[in-house]
Amino acid sequence: MTLVFRPLSRDNLADVIALDGAFMVEAELLPSARDGIVTYELAPVPAYEKRYADNEESELADFIDAADKMFLLAYADGRLAGHVSVAVHWNRYGFIDHLAVGSDSRRHGVGRALVERAIAWARERQLPGVMLETQNNNVAACKLYERLGFTLGGFDRFLYRGEMPETREIALFWYLPLG
Repeated sequence: MTLVFRPLSRDNLADVIALDGAFMVEAELLPSARDGIVTYELAPVPAYEKRYADNEESELADFIDAADKMFLLAYADGRLAGHVSVAVHWNRYGFIDHLAVGSDSRRHGVGRALVERAIAWARERQLPGVMLETQNNNVAACKLYERLGFTLGGFDRFLYRGEMPETREIALFWYLPLG
């Protein structure tokens, strides 16, 4: 699959909003910590579809022509295959967010290519590392981050309960030092 990368613009904003990043959940990571080290086990769960909230146009528009952050789109055969954003976080790490790959583009290296572009953006700015947050039910993404050298640095069992009191989702925080 040949990818063409384009920055977010007013012309392609609708592509981002239209991308369906839903995925099937068949397992969850169960994190634990001991002596400051975070590990996890995988546990199968009854299969269900996970769908994130739609991207808000007003939030995305802040990335257009911004010098301190980037929103990158990957196209394959003229169609949006995926996207990612990265910005300088309060701790000077590059914070990767808005990572999504369309269901028909998965397992073709799109997610890897987008994360690698976000890492390169952080390196160009001489940031000490990159970080991101995902959920314990996004196993495929977590495995990708591990393959790219990220380390699971922490987790939060309560982060999502303000919006979804009944949720079992656990926030996972992944880090990649760029020393």
